[in-house]
Amino acid sequence: MTSPSTVTRTAVTIIGAGPAGLTLANVLRHAGVACVVLEAESREFIEQRPRAGFIEEWAVRALAGHGLADRLLERAETQAEFEFRFDGQRHVIPTAELSGRRHFVYPQPLLVTDLVAAYVDGAGGDARFGVQEVRLHDLHGDRPSVSYTDPVSGARYRVESDFVAGCDGARGVSRAAIPTERAVVTRQDHGVAWLALLAQAPPSADGVVFGIHERGFGAHMARGPQVTRYYLEVPPGDSPENWPHARVWDELRTRLGAAGAPPLAEGPLIEKVVLDMHNYVVEPMSYGRLHLAGDSAHLVAPIAAKGMNLAINDALLLADGLIQHFHGDDLGLDSYSEACLRRVWQYQEFSQWLSEVMHGASSGDRFRAGTATARLRRLLGSESAAKAFAGLYIGEEADL
Repeated sequence: MTSPSTVTRTAVTIIGAGPAGLTLANVLRHAGVACVVLEAESREFIEQRPRAGFIEEWAVRALAGHGLADRLLERAETQAEFEFRFDGQRHVIPTAELSGRRHFVYPQPLLVTDLVAAYVDGAGGDARFGVQEVRLHDLHGDRPSVSYTDPVSGARYRVESDFVAGCDGARGVSRAAIPTERAVVTRQDHGVAWLALLAQAPPSADGVVFGIHERGFGAHMARGPQVTRYYLEVPPGDSPENWPHARVWDELRTRLGAAGAPPLAEGPLIEKVVLDMHNYVVEPMSYGRLHLAGDSAHLVAPIAAKGMNLAINDALLLADGLIQHFHGDDLGLDSYSEACLRRVWQYQEFSQWLSEVMHGASSGDRFRAGTATARLRRLLGSESAAKAFAGLYIGEEADL
């Protein structure tokens, strides 16, 4: 039995201090809705963990509207185009010109650092890091709760609240708390993996480069003036140990090579991780007093750089719904899952489409390779097709 001294009462318990959880916490606290954030990792860890780097313009404007984008707007670079490279040629897609919007290059650790500082240091928010053995209770009751073990004392603590927001990602406890018969999890496996690389080397192009090659897909993405993200398509289940320095750079030069392209700036590889390309969607995203947000509710492979943007969209919609609830209106909470899933499925479809473009040439299937080439040529030869693509790639306006 938990003693009264170990119980905290609040309005919303947020599990997970990633972009979704921290955006939600900041918006709620600014609106006067009390919340507690529980995070399994240390603050130092989440502020350094390598993750996504592209934020869509609508998301930046939404964060700015809540006073959460000052440093982002000061420090982030923007990208107005990218290029495909295939058959030894370069093909530039002027995404900003076609869509009227830009990508902001701002790695997730920087955004998380800003959001933690705004919530904890700026607003005095309650965030508890390093919590262990997290459990969810009474999710259909009036006062659901979350219990955890303190990492220092080993004591059990309980946070009681009106609602629980599960923002703890693909491997967190929130999604696992929903009975399998109460949610449908739809999965897709792209059948490929990517070797994700961080190189201590300046970017070798102004924007994103997608290399389409029969040996496999390759990509270049700037992450700062001295750091570049690269990807290489590899077989599912491959090991980073199979990719020593020389092999990585030989393969990048081959897959990203094109007439007139500047040589790649080579540097030490500070990260090598194999990522299996798969997606999933949880429907509905709500169960009783628990509402999922971000990767706990859906995963989009990094093919189209959509994951962090979906997490921010979820958080903003959930914040609106919760704030409305505490003002006597449940319409936003009742429609939360449906509203999120509209954008989720749109981005899943785009990711699937782009995956075929990227991986068709290396699939070993002449039909897939042929249709992938047809998609590329239509995109490059039709202004209307290019505009539709650019709108989805850059991200359409949020329904907020």
